[in-house]
Amino acid sequence: MSPIRMVKIESASRLALDLNKAFNLHDVEGMSKLIIDDCVLDDHSPAPDGSLYSGKDAIVRYWRDLFVRSPQIRQEIEDIFGMGDRCVMRWRSLLLDEDGKAIHRRGIDIYEVRSNTISRIWSYVKG
Repeated sequence: MSPIRMVKIESASRLALDLNKAFNLHDVEGMSKLIIDDCVLDDHSPAPDGSLYSGKDAIVRYWRDLFVRSPQIRQEIEDIFGMGDRCVMRWRSLLLDEDGKAIHRRGIDIYEVRSNTISRIWSYVKG
């Protein structure tokens, strides 16, 4: 593998790791710095097709609302690997249900990187 290709793979994974770290801190401003202005988030909820958020402003509003609804939410990385300008992260999300009981969800996010910034996120959860 060429050094240039290796840097791309590492860059995508590094950005996904940085986004997850900011997510766990509920640092929406830090998260927003990692996405491009015309980023697209294809979220897993609601089932079966999820919701599409286009543009940094829409994604930031979504994240802010998520942290208000689920102030305890955290995401543990189970696996991560890069493929060119993309990265796949398998995760376990820890949160509380409507009754305050601790639950978890498992899923994957696929990140696409452009100009060393996240340009697209596809999020999938086990049903």
